[in-house]
Amino acid sequence: MRFMMFMLPNLSPDEYVEPTAEAVTTMGKFNEELEKAGALLDLNGLHSQAEGARVTHSGGKSTVIDGPFTEAKEVIGGYWIIQAKSQDEAIEWAKRVPSVQGDPFTIEIRQIQEIEDFPPEVQAKLRGA
Repeated sequence: MRFMMFMLPNLSPDEYVEPTAEAVTTMGKFNEELEKAGALLDLNGLHSQAEGARVTHSGGKSTVIDGPFTEAKEVIGGYWIIQAKSQDEAIEWAKRVPSVQGDPFTIEIRQIQEIEDFPPEVQAKLRGA
């Protein structure tokens, strides 16, 4: 199973903390553990929401809102995509994420939906049958 782990660093939407060399080294060690275990599929940090945009679709129209998004309650600072045998295993990896941008912080885990998770008729459509 594939899981996405989101880093929620407990920062306000307009806050951005440039990672220190020490933070990068600490997180790099964790990322190396994931890689050595064969669990790491992809990872990246994200730029500030202030540099982002949201595109909202409603009634056949699209509206673009430039960041920061003051109504946002949580900021996603980065992500990992990992391979794990179960959600419990993914949780164990999330428990090991080091604190590099302050305390508290949250790791949200979401299983990635695979084609096999859909009903057979939907799988057939997705496969072009």
